[in-house]
Amino acid sequence: MTVLRPPRPAPVRPAPRAPSSRPASQRLLGRDWRLAAVFIGPTLLLVAGLILFPIVSSVVTSTTERHGAETVFVGLDNYAALVHDALFHKGVLNSFVFTAYAEIFKVTLGLIAAMMLHHMRRGRAVIAGVILLPWVVPTVVTAFTWRSLFDPIFGSVNVLLTDSGIGPLLATIGLVDSWPAEWLSDPELAMPAVILVNVWKGIPFFTVTFLAGLKAIDGGLYEAAIMDGASPWQRFLHITLPGLRNIMIVTVLLSSIWTFNNFDLIWLMTQGGPGDATAPYVMVAYSKAIQQLQAGAGAAVTLVMLPVIAILVVILVRMMRRGDQPGAADMGRRRLTPAQRTALPWVIVVASALVLVWASPHIVWKAALVLGVFVVLAAAVGRVVSALAARGNQLAARLVSGTGSGIALVGLLAFVLAPLYWMTITAFKSDDQIVARTNDLWPTPWSTEQFTNLFTGKAFGTWYVNTILVSVASTAIALVCAALAGYALARLRFRGSESFTVMILLTYVMPGALLFIPLYQMMSGIGLNDSLWALVLAYPTFTLPFATWLLVGYFKSIPADLEEAALVDGCTRFGAFTRIVLPLAKPGLLAVALFTLTNAWNEFLFAFVFITKDDYKTLPVGMQSMIFGDVVPQGQLAAASLLISIPVVLMYGFGQRFLTEGLTAGAVKG
Repeated sequence: MTVLRPPRPAPVRPAPRAPSSRPASQRLLGRDWRLAAVFIGPTLLLVAGLILFPIVSSVVTSTTERHGAETVFVGLDNYAALVHDALFHKGVLNSFVFTAYAEIFKVTLGLIAAMMLHHMRRGRAVIAGVILLPWVVPTVVTAFTWRSLFDPIFGSVNVLLTDSGIGPLLATIGLVDSWPAEWLSDPELAMPAVILVNVWKGIPFFTVTFLAGLKAIDGGLYEAAIMDGASPWQRFLHITLPGLRNIMIVTVLLSSIWTFNNFDLIWLMTQGGPGDATAPYVMVAYSKAIQQLQAGAGAAVTLVMLPVIAILVVILVRMMRRGDQPGAADMGRRRLTPAQRTALPWVIVVASALVLVWASPHIVWKAALVLGVFVVLAAAVGRVVSALAARGNQLAARLVSGTGSGIALVGLLAFVLAPLYWMTITAFKSDDQIVARTNDLWPTPWSTEQFTNLFTGKAFGTWYVNTILVSVASTAIALVCAALAGYALARLRFRGSESFTVMILLTYVMPGALLFIPLYQMMSGIGLNDSLWALVLAYPTFTLPFATWLLVGYFKSIPADLEEAALVDGCTRFGAFTRIVLPLAKPGLLAVALFTLTNAWNEFLFAFVFITKDDYKTLPVGMQSMIFGDVVPQGQLAAASLLISIPVVLMYGFGQRFLTEGLTAGAVKG
């Protein structure tokens, strides 16, 4: 006999207390303000002490001047001096030219690469992983590899271009003044050369982000357009570009901030030379503050550029936060009429082109010619495919499209992999083969001489250990603080959470160029210069804000019902965080750990400024110190580059799945 029992009543959650019954502190500061203070406290302390206070300190420093052993107040004299400072003017102009051309090429080539990968049916993940390599390898490796390739005596760029006939052709049409070219010692070619290297390193970032944006576009829009007879160009113009608009703006703004404040790549390749042909404004600030010991003048250089950076940062933050605000995506569009929205991009393009013509007349026509070749070839292939498809010859259309994409893909992969191949084979050449220039493209015989010399009588092993210690310690600090703060911003209710989130975003995109002078003074004041602790404390300035912002988005992607069920069962909020949320957030935590670890592993500017003793140098700075004047140990630098790159490549290879999942959730919700 079955006995039917009435169902057990569901546990009744206690009704929330009316606002009037809450303590005054909760009504004023929010329901969870006490716990939020504990969770956010470490991050707030680090951000305030290592970012906000140094910026305020830099403002104060910019009003002083060093006279012998004394520092005196000079008011705005340092800023007034910049009006007539030709080196500063040249530095600002170089930064603008470097950024503008690099972004134009990265957008164009990144979009072409993304569209090719998007239409691939097989091998997309493998090709995308290969294209990502230039972005993964450390900047010091990028700089030394390309510097070696551009070397007029030992490099292979001139040899390959001469043997293929391309080099003399470049001289004939005026892209270079003479052949063979002196890429890094010719004032006319040095800036295009460093721009090329920045484009090589930046294309993967644009390709991956644009590829993610293409995947998010509704395929039904393309099918409807095809049914209506739209050509490939029309589909690109009216579906692809509008679908990528927001992600393109965010990517370009973020990359522009990084590129405009670039120091390490240019310093390692040219040190601003020849003369001041490639010196950006950050290098001018470094020269004044560190080399000339005039911190006030150097601080003024960085701060006078703050309004330009602030405009980019504010626009970027507004774009990045639109996803959290319903209807916010249309707010900017409502303020403009349709005619204004149509005309605005063209106004920006024309204004930028005019400024580039004025700032770099010797580069602009060369860049337009090179860029035009890529665009015309892509448009020509698209037009032929469209014409064949319109005639009903689908087989020929697919054949032409596949052939064109295949040739372009081979060219892209050759551009991406050639420098890495050169670095690898040079590491296994003997000194005799490097000097004799025999069999440039293959070691004969294979030799471990460079690795043996690298560890004999040098501090390379010490640099490696220092890099590991600093990277792991700074990653642990950033990960713990970011997990606590990210959870508080995603889940807890307290006054000021929105403002704190905005502050995190602002500090996330704050360039290191604004911080290295006041942080150098701070570390000197507390006696931490020439100490690994200086780097452990300084590195969270660029890793912690990003880690927090990413984890905020990832924690928001975890259903809140799981925590509420744990709270009903008697678990504390901290217990729910450690037992429920953290295990589910492993992909996000691993993505953050991977990014912070590799950023600390690759960092150059702070380590270069803070550390002078060999015993405390990290790998990027140590490798730079291996060069004595004009004596460049090509083989040992190649071997060191290979050893510093392998751990990063392996980490990205094993963590790619977690990285993709963590970044996807963080980007969507954050």
